[in-house]
Amino acid sequence: MATRFKGNELSYVEDVLRSNMKSATGGTWTERLETKFADRFHSRYGIAHNSGTSALHTCLLAAGVQPGDEVISPGLTVIMDTFATLYVGAKPVYADINPLTFNIDPESIRKNITKKTKVIIAVHLYGLPADMGQIMEIAEENDLIVIEDSAQCFLGQHKGKLAGSMGHMACFSFENSKHISVGEGGMVITKDEDLAAKVRKYAGIGFKNLTAESGRVRANDEAFQSPDYLRHDTLGYNYRLSELNSAVALAQLERLTELVRLRMQTARYYQGALDKTDCTWLKPQYVPEGDVNSYWTFAMTYEGVFGKSWQDFRKLYVKNSGDGFYGGWKVPYQEPVMQNYSWGGKCLKAEEAQKKIMQLKTNYQDMDVAKQKAEALRKTIEEFQCSA
Repeated sequence: MATRFKGNELSYVEDVLRSNMKSATGGTWTERLETKFADRFHSRYGIAHNSGTSALHTCLLAAGVQPGDEVISPGLTVIMDTFATLYVGAKPVYADINPLTFNIDPESIRKNITKKTKVIIAVHLYGLPADMGQIMEIAEENDLIVIEDSAQCFLGQHKGKLAGSMGHMACFSFENSKHISVGEGGMVITKDEDLAAKVRKYAGIGFKNLTAESGRVRANDEAFQSPDYLRHDTLGYNYRLSELNSAVALAQLERLTELVRLRMQTARYYQGALDKTDCTWLKPQYVPEGDVNSYWTFAMTYEGVFGKSWQDFRKLYVKNSGDGFYGGWKVPYQEPVMQNYSWGGKCLKAEEAQKKIMQLKTNYQDMDVAKQKAEALRKTIEEFQCSA
């Protein structure tokens, strides 16, 4: 079985173990990852986290979001953006989507802004950047902070600019399915020194010595070990990324171009399968001219022209040796947990798209396997049409 760990992962992990497993506050691997990651994404500061969700949380705290404030996020996304908003006591408000790109609609953002709005979370869904040009204009007009949720979008581009480089802060995820994977982990990047310092303190248990540039807490061992030493000046969380995780992430970062290229190639195989069948009832995520989709997944909507169900197509695809694909996540306010909370903004386009979405896997390291899955898609489409 092909593995994604083809670079320096094992060598770096062995180096960490040989160094007696220094902590994230005293070692060097996390620092190296933060520096190289920020540089790779045209930013100034990188702050490693133990998950993409914790990264969202500290960004909202750094943005000064408080109970009673409102945070706008898209109606079609994972619930983590909503949870992070609730963590800080704010009210989630949902903007509807562009049904072609599946991303947040800037005009819907405008309609949902109130005097209580503090932050816009722009999610780059399935690897496609949101319309950051318009979103940043709206934010500037209304004095709002923009957080890019780039968990699914590594090296995607909007009009020549990298996803993650356009907002005030950006969050990435290193969860098992992402372009860079260490099992769990995340990163915040920003060009703003004040925001970076706040994020690091919130993520690092509020140690007073933490700065925008550095996660080290021991400036002087003699002082640090004294019983009179005062350590914490901020109410923080333990969201630090371990040296082991950082070492693996750094090795993956070194191969990021290749890892993204493989996903994009798999997406091209899927698109080729659609083109060969002249299929009109499966509509892939639309990529605007000038944008680059990094294809965390190959997403499309099933329009159900032949009177057969979404599940019928999935069962036939699996029968034809395709990997089972995911549907779209429920619109966050439809989840049972949200019945206990106040929220704003109903998203009819997101609700409609969610029922139709099919997410095909792109995380193949062997392109022969990827071709086989695309062939399974082509075969399934043709059989589905013939049996209608």
